[in-house]
Amino acid sequence: MQSGWIDRSAAGLSGLCVVHCLAGSLALAVLAPFGDLLGHQVHVWGLAIAAPLALFALLRGYCVHARGHAVVLGMLGLGMMGAGLTQHGQVGEFLLSASGAGLLIGAHLLNLRWSRAG
Repeated sequence: MQSGWIDRSAAGLSGLCVVHCLAGSLALAVLAPFGDLLGHQVHVWGLAIAAPLALFALLRGYCVHARGHAVVLGMLGLGMMGAGLTQHGQVGEFLLSASGAGLLIGAHLLNLRWSRAG
């Protein structure tokens, strides 16, 4: 069964996270009163959606290609995103969240590549 759409969707959602982080930081710098786009809760909900989707996609890919690197990279990315939640309103929140999302995107792209190679 073809599951590439799962990794593409998950990578796209992680990319939206990065865009949100960048837009939020820019808005914070330019429009301080409006800098916290949609409130901190959007980060909690975003991770709550991203984590199960990522786990499902990465573990499914592992069953196909038996390479654990993508799973480990993805877990590291999710962990960094989770750690970013503890840094509410600080520079660390952006750094951890954006870096974690970047690692998660990389994990999904590796998973997709290896799954296609079989």
